[in-house]
Amino acid sequence: MLTILGFTMIATFLVLIMMKKMSPIAALVLIPALFCVFVGKGAHLGDYVIEGVGNLAPTAAMLMFAIVYFGVMIDVGLFDPIVRGILKFCKADPLRIVVGTALLAAIVSLDGDGSTTFMITVSAMYPLYKRLKMSLVVMTGVAATANGVMNTLPWGGPTARAATALKLDAGDIFVPMIPALAVGLVAVIALSYVLGLRERKRLGVLSLADVLEKEKQETETPGTTEVTETETVLVGATASGGPGDGKVRFAKTTGGAGSGTDATAAADDDEEDDVRLQGLDPNRPTLRPKLYWFNALLTVTLLTAMIMELLPIPVLFLLGAALALSVNFPHIPDQKARLAAHADNVLNVSGMVFAAAVFTGVLQGTGMVDSMAKWLVDGIPDGMGPHMAIVTGVLSLPLTYFMSNDGFYFGVLPVLAEAGAAHGVSPLEIARASLVGQPLHMSSPLVPAVYVLVGMAKVEFGDHTKFVVKWAALTSLVVLGAGILFGII
Repeated sequence: MLTILGFTMIATFLVLIMMKKMSPIAALVLIPALFCVFVGKGAHLGDYVIEGVGNLAPTAAMLMFAIVYFGVMIDVGLFDPIVRGILKFCKADPLRIVVGTALLAAIVSLDGDGSTTFMITVSAMYPLYKRLKMSLVVMTGVAATANGVMNTLPWGGPTARAATALKLDAGDIFVPMIPALAVGLVAVIALSYVLGLRERKRLGVLSLADVLEKEKQETETPGTTEVTETETVLVGATASGGPGDGKVRFAKTTGGAGSGTDATAAADDDEEDDVRLQGLDPNRPTLRPKLYWFNALLTVTLLTAMIMELLPIPVLFLLGAALALSVNFPHIPDQKARLAAHADNVLNVSGMVFAAAVFTGVLQGTGMVDSMAKWLVDGIPDGMGPHMAIVTGVLSLPLTYFMSNDGFYFGVLPVLAEAGAAHGVSPLEIARASLVGQPLHMSSPLVPAVYVLVGMAKVEFGDHTKFVVKWAALTSLVVLGAGILFGII
């Protein structure tokens, strides 16, 4: 019964958010609460939620201060050279832009943190996707899949968990997997090429000047009170706005058909996008060119300390955010302004994390996740024993999607390894096979970083899920196939 209820709860959640019948936060809270009552353990709901919140609180704190830190670094221009390099490569070709998204996400993923990867990737690529009217779910899908492949780095999490659970050396697990993971990364690049080609066929190829001229013509309609200055964002001219405010302004249509409440709402959305698009403006008032090398050194030091585990990651980002704010914005009003600028992302992400704590708390506390895992393992035919590594690889796709990495690697993997050992399958092969589901795992509703991605890209989580699941699953299967072909698994 617990198994059926567990799968039903997850399916209900996914269906409701993909059909946009409920918001992710509401679904993450209300659905597990309802199923907790169905299980007959409604009286323990508070205990399950508190335990879940306690387990995820360090993650929420890390994400909150990481968003502030990297938001400040983006504000002061630390990543502008990366942005300019990517834009120089991409130009206004949709195909190049999608491939550039995959390359950027893969490179930034070297720090081992998904939230960091998504913040930098979206900040760099969002303006081009928005202004060229490209599909934003293509951006989120490619970024999540590329990060999923790179998430297998020893300091990324899954490899370390597998090594700990099976008492193995992380290097012995990861190093032989490099060829298969390289094939997976090539598959992501190939996927981005195909998706980019599709976007190119849909939109065509324009120069930035063509795009800007077309947008200017579209916005210069009767009733427009301001002339569009998108050029200031995309080609680096001086930003001009209201007197002394330093903001980039864009044309708004204030008259004609469609004005009124809908037009006001659309204008509000445009204003929010305009602020986001200042990320490419070389004259934004938050730039700190004289402090560039300080900020670069601070970031390298922070990431090095994180990899070496000198302090807990939430503490590192807390210290880093405080130091970055104090040095770059010594005046308190400026610090408050920077915090306010990133408060929306902080609130959205932290809210999602704590809502996810309800979901995971109920899954774990009621025993549904253990029952589901046992059912799957018990369902493996005896004849598959000698092929347990392949079975583990296949099972890693749904299990790491529907479960947290902790639940899979510490709860299910040891059982799979024990079953494999009974048939002479090395625990190392089982551990390597367990990594192949990570491209799909990175878009799981139980991964806090994915809410950073969809939140910053202004994409509905349900839309992202419907788009990315098939491509991420295909990438995972490519990694598994490569591992089998190379004799790694």
